[in-house]
Amino acid sequence: MSDFLLLDSISSPDDLKKLTPDEITELASEIRSFLVDSVTTTGGHLSSNLGVVELTIALHRVFDCPRDNIVWDVGHQSYVHKLLTGRREEFGTLRQPGGLSGFTRRSESEYDCFGAGHSSTSVSAALGLAEAERLRGSGAFTVAVVGDGAFTGGMIHEALNNCEDKKGLNLVIILNENEMSISKNTGRFAEKLAKIRSTPSYFRTKAATKRFLGRIPLIGKPLFRFIVGVKRTLKNLFYGSNYFEDLGLFYIGPVDGNDERKLESVLSEAKKYGENVVIHIKTVKGKGYVPAEKTPSAYHSVSPGGKPRINGFSERFAGKLTELAGKDEKICAITAAMTAGTGLGVFAERFPDRFFDVGIAEEHAVTFAAGLAAGGMKPAAAVYSTFLQRAYDNLLHDVALQKLPVVIGVDRAGLSTSDGATHHGIFDVSFLSSIPGMTVFAPATYAALDASVAAAFASGGPAAVRYPAGVEDPAVVGAFYPEGSAGLRGVRFYRVNEGTAVVIVCHGRIASAALEAADILEKKGVRTGVALCEIIKPYEIAASILADNLPLSVEKLVFAEEEIRAGGFGMNLSDSLDRFLPDRSFVKIILASDDEFPVPEKGQTVFEAAGVDAGAIAKAGLQGAVDGGQ
Repeated sequence: MSDFLLLDSISSPDDLKKLTPDEITELASEIRSFLVDSVTTTGGHLSSNLGVVELTIALHRVFDCPRDNIVWDVGHQSYVHKLLTGRREEFGTLRQPGGLSGFTRRSESEYDCFGAGHSSTSVSAALGLAEAERLRGSGAFTVAVVGDGAFTGGMIHEALNNCEDKKGLNLVIILNENEMSISKNTGRFAEKLAKIRSTPSYFRTKAATKRFLGRIPLIGKPLFRFIVGVKRTLKNLFYGSNYFEDLGLFYIGPVDGNDERKLESVLSEAKKYGENVVIHIKTVKGKGYVPAEKTPSAYHSVSPGGKPRINGFSERFAGKLTELAGKDEKICAITAAMTAGTGLGVFAERFPDRFFDVGIAEEHAVTFAAGLAAGGMKPAAAVYSTFLQRAYDNLLHDVALQKLPVVIGVDRAGLSTSDGATHHGIFDVSFLSSIPGMTVFAPATYAALDASVAAAFASGGPAAVRYPAGVEDPAVVGAFYPEGSAGLRGVRFYRVNEGTAVVIVCHGRIASAALEAADILEKKGVRTGVALCEIIKPYEIAASILADNLPLSVEKLVFAEEEIRAGGFGMNLSDSLDRFLPDRSFVKIILASDDEFPVPEKGQTVFEAAGVDAGAIAKAGLQGAVDGGQ
């Protein structure tokens, strides 16, 4: 017999609405037990989902989804939403090839109205959905659920500034605070006021007063605005102003976000109010699971089977940065709310005055780094590749145009093996390649990473060091970095000598697949070598080294990369090589993600989905024609 009798009975929100209050309490308990059992097996985000159980239940009992829209920010707190919208049986496939996404995804369910893998997008998206519903006259509601971490992102504030009070714009914004303080609402008076403002009678009285005064000719509306102004002045005198009300939004809170009945009451009244409403709730991150409650950050994202998370390259980057900072007091480190993920906790502990966590604000992080550099410091900003996309303009105009010495640690570079398409780090090579004066390093081992970080600081200009998730491959170390071969050579070679017919040209983590493909081809009688590029840009560096070291026997070059093909490594290096070797002709094949977001099917790796696994590289080496390459 199942331990989740109530949960098993829920196939849609309609089933949820039939439950009694006591059954709702039991369902919340079952959901928490299910999440702990399931997520610690598959891996995924646990603490944040344990905190929003009651909120998710209340949302689906009060609103009519999928007619009404719920936008989650960030989408990793949507697991309970998935459970209550018919995806319970698929939960064992979470974050696996062909399985449930770890975020909301429009193609996955009609209940996922907006995909959200990056932070701080919810209010903008929800406002757009709400305006669309208003223009269509549907009467549907749109709810944005914003985590307090997402609130540190600038887009949230841009969107709030754009929230106008329009008839029929049925927008509800829920600010879920579980770690940080947002407003000055403290003390007994504030608590009492919050309690009053969350009662149905308060909503009804305020709405009725507004309607009554609005009907009085000439003076009605000005009189209502005057009363609101007096009330706000008195309230501010007692306990300070409120950010949301200063923007003209109706604010309620704080409300206990783990009290399902209270949430239902507040949400029901917010639906009736007829204005944009901000509901500030407070939840306990990791609620119901003692280890997660005590250390929620440790259970923010858990590995499959409860295995310890390994951040090999990230920790090595942070370690080298910390080592260099010990010798140079101008070196600073910046992160955008990813202290643990980027391994920079060690730097923060040793040099707290030179460490800056700017919140989920990648654009600010890069321009802030530019300001530090303009002031004579030597900043390094560690940002996940997928999030660095947000700061392209800042890199271009604030850093590169001014030729400022900013080092960017491009973390999680390459295909994402678990978080999916939203977290693929496959675009940075292409967009960094388009930035004048940018140097791009692509180390494949720890020793190469150390040398790259040092070289990036020594370059005196904008530089990026990109590195993947996980640990180095011993096979790559053995093939390209024999003992005593430290430092950067630009390009390193494996089995590239006279008689070699095919050379696989690669960089970074794909070197592992390149070596495997080379062995496959050797067994088929095709003499194959591998060229591992340590420096991508300027492309002239690798092109000149290749021109000097490619034997005359080489007939074919296979450029293999995890990234997007358009404007990327293979295209740029191939073009540059033609200029260095105008009299030589090669068959050239470029293997890369070609105008798509690679999404693996069941039983397939993400590298197979992108067509850059060892088998695909070996197949390209056997082809007798360009076949769409150059």
